[in-house]
Amino acid sequence: MCPSLCLCGKKIKMPYKTIPEDLNELCTNIIGLAIKVHYSLGPGLLESSYKECLFYEILKSGYIAEKEKALPLIYETIRLEIGYRIDILVENKLIIEVKSIDALAEVHSAQVLTYLKLSGNRLGLLINFNVKLLRDGIKRLVL
Repeated sequence: MCPSLCLCGKKIKMPYKTIPEDLNELCTNIIGLAIKVHYSLGPGLLESSYKECLFYEILKSGYIAEKEKALPLIYETIRLEIGYRIDILVENKLIIEVKSIDALAEVHSAQVLTYLKLSGNRLGLLINFNVKLLRDGIKRLVL
């Protein structure tokens, strides 16, 4: 059931999540770089190929980025290093999760939302490069 409906089926007003303009602009620019990579390589390659090429394009464009950034889980007062890794973190505020699969599933969106929550960031991109048109493989997630 859609989260904007209550159990009785009536629409409820959901709060609109605003993102700062500079973060929206960063997101738009990164999507453009992802489209450039996809146009050059096409679908069907391994996820690691797209991740490396996108990371290269991001750095070439002058952004600060980290690849395979470790993300600890903080539970109460315990810091747990249990293997969560952000594919690409841009300017320490945009999370990018790269996939190359037949179709995105809800679990992939949940993964990005979890990374947003654990990192304290608000905006993430889930990008599936294994599609004919990349626009069909991009999901923008806001926390």
